Parts: sequence; structure tokens; C-alpha cells
Amino acid sequence: MLVKEIMTTSVRAAGPEDPVREVAATMCFHKFSGLPVVDAAGKIVGVISEKDILHGMFPKFEDLVASSGLVDFEALEHEYQNMVSLKVGDLMSQKIITVGPEMPVLKAASIMFRNRIRRIPVQQDGKLVGIISIGDVHKAIFKQNLTKIA
Repeated sequence: MLVKEIMTTSVRAAGPEDPVREVAATMCFHKFSGLPVVDAAGKIVGVISEKDILHGMFPKFEDLVASSGLVDFEALEHEYQNMVSLKVGDLMSQKIITVGPEMPVLKAASIMFRNRIRRIPVQQDGKLVGIISIGDVHKAIFKQNLTKIA
């Protein structure tokens, strides 16, 4: 079974200049934990996740040392307002891991497991063409094996 057989082709993506506020709303309302980030030409330039947005709220190590390790975590919740005022390009992860449509599904799944990611963009000729998730892999393998039994 190949990635192209199970990938979702109608992929929502963000642009690096998009406001984090809009992307966070899209992720919340559509229950996405992250989105690929593409430039105007459709080239994948990053990934923005819930973790990236929340991570931006946490103090950096240097700040913790300077403050003697005392952090008001309640006050940090109010920093969310500042995070969503940024652009996607300010918070996105630029470590881009992708798979191709002709890759075997289990090879793609192993890449996802090794890198501890739950979804992975599918790219062909440098452009975003789809996305698969661990759930997609599980459903596809389950269906394939269930139909063999029936």
C-alpha cells in the first residue's frame, strides 16, 4: 500500500505571513493539531502546531536562570494573547519532514514514529500534494486486513 492511496489531498495549509490568531482558530474549530506552512508557490516551508504556539509562551532557559527559576505560570496564560498576535512564520517549525506519494505506507509510518510526529505532509516535485496521519495509517491497515478476513 502506498501513501498516495491513503493521503488526504484537500489539505488546509497556512502561509508564513498568516496571523497566528486565524491559524489557531482554524486548528481549534476543525480539530487539527497542526498545519503545513507553504509559500506562494506551494512549497512547504514549515509546519505550525499547537505545540509551537504554546511553546512560544514558555520562558526561555536564560530567562528562568535570570529570574532565579521563579515563574508565574498563571501570568503566562495571559501571554497567549501576545502569541496569537504574531505571524505563523514567527512560531512555525522549520524542521520539515515529508514523504512522497509513492512511498510505502509503513515506511512513512516509521518516519512518523521515529520523529514523534502524528501527521506528515506529502510532497511531490517540491509542492504539497497531501497529508497523512497516524490515524490514516491505522485505518488503512485495519481496513485492508479486515476485508481479507471477511
